[in-house]
Amino acid sequence: MGQGVRQAVITGGGSGIGLAIARRLSADGATVLLLGRSEDRLRAAQQAVPDARIAACDVADEDSVKRVLSGFGSIDILVNNAGIVETALFLRIDDDAWRRMVDVNLMGAVHCIRAVLPAMTARGRGRIINIASTAALKGYAYASAYAATKHALLGLTRSLALELARTEITVNAVCPGYTETAIVEAAVARIAEKTGRGPEEARAALEAANPQGRLIKPEEVAQAVAWLVSPEARAITGQAIAVAGGEVM
Repeated sequence: MGQGVRQAVITGGGSGIGLAIARRLSADGATVLLLGRSEDRLRAAQQAVPDARIAACDVADEDSVKRVLSGFGSIDILVNNAGIVETALFLRIDDDAWRRMVDVNLMGAVHCIRAVLPAMTARGRGRIINIASTAALKGYAYASAYAATKHALLGLTRSLALELARTEITVNAVCPGYTETAIVEAAVARIAEKTGRGPEEARAALEAANPQGRLIKPEEVAQAVAWLVSPEARAITGQAIAVAGGEVM
């Protein structure tokens, strides 16, 4: 891709990993559009990325995605970061929970890619980054539905990368381990509640999954994305880049 001003769309851009990616890409000179379901959260994010545009959008609703993205102009970078997780024993995860995670974690990415890919294909260039998870690369107890959707997202990444390999459009996945976000803080609270552990002990249990003995920082995920959208990464496509301190290899 060229070095001119690039337009980047980041779903789930109001907080956590999405916001870190927005800050990094904006600092690198991109014009960013942050999508999310909470307009209040997006407005708060805009304070951290003053040049960003924001739009409330539910990626599970394809019509909403089309309506929002059609007004943003030429899109060079799409970062599918929006995701939800619900954990429980397999037999306690009902169909509604499965559908919610499929609709956001998988179909949300499908809807956004459908919206931007025709124009990318016409120009012959673009970058698509799917924020998956180490749950795309391994299994986790009590997270079968979440892991299934993230495995599916990685399958989409690899297949689409092959379809587009003759173009200057690359498709990659970034797979963070446990990261310092609100989702992980909620997981800490659930662990503490269900096990009777204190919050620090519950947090330490998640940190122990990382051989480096820590949680990943959102900015570290953003660094991987920044490299993948750079001109130097044009040969990198169909890959799953684990940002997890050696948890998966």
